[in-house]
Parts: sequence; structure tokens; C-alpha cells
Amino acid sequence: MKTIKVGMADLNVIKDSGILTTLGLGSCVGIALYDSRNKVAGLAHLMLPSSKEIRNNANKAKFVDTGIELLIERMVQEGALRGNLIAKVVGGAQMFTFNKDNNILKIGERNVLATKKKLNELDIRIVSEDTGGNYGRTIELDATDGSLSIRTIGHGIKVI
Repeated sequence: MKTIKVGMADLNVIKDSGILTTLGLGSCVGIALYDSRNKVAGLAHLMLPSSKEIRNNANKAKFVDTGIELLIERMVQEGALRGNLIAKVVGGAQMFTFNKDNNILKIGERNVLATKKKLNELDIRIVSEDTGGNYGRTIELDATDGSLSIRTIGHGIKVI
């Protein structure tokens, strides 16, 4: 079975069989979308909540707002139906401790909130999530059944 790596600020789509994987999700958020009827899986490793807050925003896969839309577009090109999509959300950790209660620094939390808001706007149901905490995650999305394996140092492996 082929494995396709998804880098940071990147996304990819696979049909029928294979694994999409991304390493080291810290404050970034990993969004796995899956169409079980057509066996189309998509994975995005998104860094920031909004493309509207940044001038250098040419890479749509870097941001939650534009990355989710691009991922859906690519999945539809591979035969997915928008109405069949379900989502799993992983990451959004708070990797560093800050003394001040500064929301700008809470990128992980902001990424998760932006993800939930965007998926809700697009009417895509989140079926499971593993977010927050203060540790990184590596994830693998299996295109055959939509299962998402999450590996963490000190927290073991779980499948959602």
C-alpha cells in the first residue's frame, strides 16, 4: 500500500487505497476528510487560522479558511461528493507556555476554532477529534476505510 507524505502547509488526496500521513502536528491542525462511498480521502496540514490576517498568503494550504476549501476541491476532482464528506480534526496543541493571556500566541486553539467554524459553514460533520494538549502528533489516514491513526510521544497510539 502506498504512503503519501503531506508536508506542513500542504495537502493531498488519495482514492481507493493508500495512506496519507503528516508528521509533527503541534499547533498546526490536521484535517482529514473522507467520502466512504467513493473511497476518497484527503488530508491537510494547516498552519494558521486565517489567510485574511497575513499579507503573504499565496499558499492556500497554509491557512484553515482557504486550505479546507482547496482540499474539498481536490477531493471532488478525484470523485468525492461534497455531501458525503465527514471530518476528523487533530492537533492544535499549545506547544509553549506563555505568561500573558495573549490570544495571538494561542495559535493551536485558534486553529481548532477556525477549523470547526469553517467545517460548520460548509456543512461538513466532524465525527471525531483529538485536539489541544501540549504535545505533537503524527497522523495516518487510511483511504480504504477512513480510519485515522494518531501517534504521540508519551501518549501512545490511538485510532479515531
